[in-house]
Amino acid sequence: QVQLVESGGGLVQAGGSLRLSCAASGRTFSRDTMGWFRQAPGKEREFVAAINWTGSKTVYADSVKGRCTISRDNAKNTVYLQMNSLKPEDTAVYYCAVDLRIVVRTSLDEYDYWGQGTQVTVSS
Repeated sequence: QVQLVESGGGLVQAGGSLRLSCAASGRTFSRDTMGWFRQAPGKEREFVAAINWTGSKTVYADSVKGRCTISRDNAKNTVYLQMNSLKPEDTAVYYCAVDLRIVVRTSLDEYDYWGQGTQVTVSS
């Protein structure tokens, strides 16, 4: 059974940093695209970042570009999201997801497996 478990969320002041992790199990994800999405209260879930299976291609939402870095360790079946210069508008539940295809995509409908999410709260 495929399982994605996020960790690393928490409460941080504006301007601070957090590093989210997502540990995957149940299959080998080394050839899959992995992504991060987020959902703020009252809003739809939105794309944050994605990375292809080699780590050679990354895509970011404009809202986080330059502040976030996605990376992965295939040996550990883990994907990371380093978030710097956090803003109150980054407050959301952050979800890890896996797309079983090689092409990096940003639509949540394309992703096959999802984690339960980790809360990130940025205070002003």
